[in-house]
Amino acid sequence: MDPGSGSDAAPVASLVWSSASAPPPRGFSAISCTVEGAPASFGKGFTQKPGYFLCLSLLNNLENPQENVVTDVQVLLEKSPLPPGFSPVCDPLDSKASVSKKKCMYMKLVPLGAADVAVFDVRLSGKNKTVPGYLRVGDMGGYSIWCKKAKAPRPVPKSRALSKDMRGLSLDPPSQPSKGDFPERTLSRLGSRASTLRRSDSIYDASNLYGISGKQIGKLRHGTFSAFADLTIKSLADIEEEYNYGFVVEKTAAARLPPSVS
Repeated sequence: MDPGSGSDAAPVASLVWSSASAPPPRGFSAISCTVEGAPASFGKGFTQKPGYFLCLSLLNNLENPQENVVTDVQVLLEKSPLPPGFSPVCDPLDSKASVSKKKCMYMKLVPLGAADVAVFDVRLSGKNKTVPGYLRVGDMGGYSIWCKKAKAPRPVPKSRALSKDMRGLSLDPPSQPSKGDFPERTLSRLGSRASTLRRSDSIYDASNLYGISGKQIGKLRHGTFSAFADLTIKSLADIEEEYNYGFVVEKTAAARLPPSVS
C-alpha cells in the first residue's frame, strides 16, 4: 500500500497481521513500506524470515449501523493488561503468531452507529520521522505507528423500493377514479338520450324507474359501456326479493303525471 494514498472517504474497519510471503487477506491492503519508502516488514529475523505486514481494511458499506469501525489503536507492552473494549491485532491464519517479543498492538472496534470518532488511515515511519496530521500511536518493531482520526460518518439508510405485494398492504385507500376519467363518449350518448326524452317515454314507467330500458342495459354490458363490464345489474324483482322492499312509494310517485307547463 502506498503510504501517500491514505483515504478520508471511509473509516478503517479492521487491522490484521499478514505474512509478507503471502498476499494479504481478502479485503485488506498491506502497509508494505514507510512514509520514507523503506520496507515495513515486522518481525523479520532468523526465525521469521518473511516477517509480517500490517494490513488494514476500509469500511465499504455505510448502510449498516452495526458494522464495526476502528476507533482507537494502542501499542502496549506484551504483559500489560488488555484495555477495556480493545482486542489484539493478530494474524487471522495464525492467531498465535508473534510479531514482536515485547509489544502488542490493540484496536478498539465500535459499531458505526455508536462511533463518534473513527480511524481513517494508518501509516508507518522511522522512529525519528513526524507525519503531519497523524497521531502517534507508539513504537513497535523499529517503526513508529501513526493513525489519522476524524469524525465518524453517520450510517446512510438504504433506500428500498416497495414491491407490488408490499404496496398492497398499505393502509391508504385505493385512489378512486374522478368523474373526468369516464369516457367522454358515454356522457355524450347519455346527453343525447336525455335531450330526446318525451313525456310518454319510459322514464315515467314504474317498471323502468331510472329511464334505462332493457336494450340499453344490454349495451351497457357490451361494447359501448365496456368499462362497466364488472357491473352487476339487478331487476326490481331481484331487489324486492333480496331486501324485502316493494318500492311502493317510488311506484306511486312514478305513476303520477308531471305537472303541465302553461
